[in-house]
Amino acid sequence: MSTPPPPPGPYPYQPWGQGYRPYSTPAPVNGVAIAALVLGILCCVPALGLLLGLVALRQIRRTGERGRAMAVTGAVLSALGLVLWVAVPVGGAALDGWVKGAARDHGSAYSLTKGECFDSPSGSLEGVAYDVDKVPCAGRHDAEVFATFRMPGGADYPGDGEITDAADTRCYALRYGYAMDAWAMPEDVDVYYLTPSRQSWRYGDREVTCLFGNTDEKAGIEGSLRNDEQTLNADQAAYLKAVDVENAALDRQPTDSPDDDLRANRQWAGQMSAALTEEARMLHGHSWPAAARTPVAKVAEEVAARRQEWADAAKAGDANGFYEHYDLVMALSTPDRAVTARKALGLAATPPESKDAGDDGNGGGGASEFEV
Repeated sequence: MSTPPPPPGPYPYQPWGQGYRPYSTPAPVNGVAIAALVLGILCCVPALGLLLGLVALRQIRRTGERGRAMAVTGAVLSALGLVLWVAVPVGGAALDGWVKGAARDHGSAYSLTKGECFDSPSGSLEGVAYDVDKVPCAGRHDAEVFATFRMPGGADYPGDGEITDAADTRCYALRYGYAMDAWAMPEDVDVYYLTPSRQSWRYGDREVTCLFGNTDEKAGIEGSLRNDEQTLNADQAAYLKAVDVENAALDRQPTDSPDDDLRANRQWAGQMSAALTEEARMLHGHSWPAAARTPVAKVAEEVAARRQEWADAAKAGDANGFYEHYDLVMALSTPDRAVTARKALGLAATPPESKDAGDDGNGGGGASEFEV
C-alpha cells in the first residue's frame, strides 16, 4: 500500500482581529490550543487533538486570546497522525466528514438543528468546509437548516453515490415540513445537504443535514424561509398540507419519459391519482372561513377532475395514450382558482414560474416538469 498523502490542515479561517487590548497587557494563551499542540506532537490521541485544535481556533477567534499557531499546528499534526493511524488514504472530503461527525457530538458549530441558520467561511455551499458560523435567521445568511435525518446501515460505508441519492430524495421530500408554502419560496433558493463521508462513517456519523441555500453564492438568503404550523394559522396550514400531498407525489416523477419507460410512468400516474384523492379529501374535510369556502371548493373540484385523468393515464396502453391524459391534466390546471383561494386565506398568491411545460397552479413547487 502506498503512503497516503498528507491531509489538508484546518479550514483556512479569515484573519480575524483580536480586538483592543492595552499594549502592556498581552492576551493570555488559549489553554485548549496548548492541549491540541501537545496531543499533536505526541500523536497519542490524534482524533482528540484534531478536535481540540478546531475548538481552540473558534475560541481564539471569539476571545482574542493567543495560541492560533499552536492550534493550527496541533490540528495538522493530529490530522496526519489520524491518517497514519487508520492506515487509509484520506482526502479533504473524508477528513471534513470526520470533523463534522466528531464536532457534532461535542457541541461545536456543526451541531446544526432544524431552524438554525449559518454562514460558510468560504461563502460557498459547494465542496468541503471545516467550520460554519451560526447567525440569526432574521438577517442575511448562506444557509438555513430545515431537516436532519440519520442514514441506516452497519459498519460498511455504503458509498458516496448511495448517500447522495438518499440525501437528495429525503431532503427534497422533507422541505415541505418546514417551508410548506412553496409559492413563497424565492426562485433562486435550492436544496443542499451535509452528508457523512467514508472516514466519518467509521466514527458513527450517520446524520444528513438538509439545507436551503441560494444558488447565487453572493446573494445569500434574506430572512427565514420557515413557514409551517409555528408561523401559519390553522386554515393556512390545512390548505398547504393538502396541496403538499400532491407536491410530494410530483417529486417522484420518473427520469425516463413514457416512451422509454411506460411502466414507471404509469406507476407514477397511479401515485398521482392517489395523492389527488387524498388532497381532495383534505380540502373537503376542513371547516374553512366563510371567505375561503367557495374558492377552496373550486380548487377541490379541479383536483377531482385532474385525479381522474391521472387514473386514466395509469391504465394507458401505450405512450401516446399516456400523453393524451397527461395533456388533459395540464389543460385542467388553472392557477387562477388557486390564486383566489390563497388570497382568501392570506397566503402567497403569485404562482411560481414553471420550469418547463406549464403550471398546475395549486400549491408549491416540485421537481416535476410543472409545479403545483
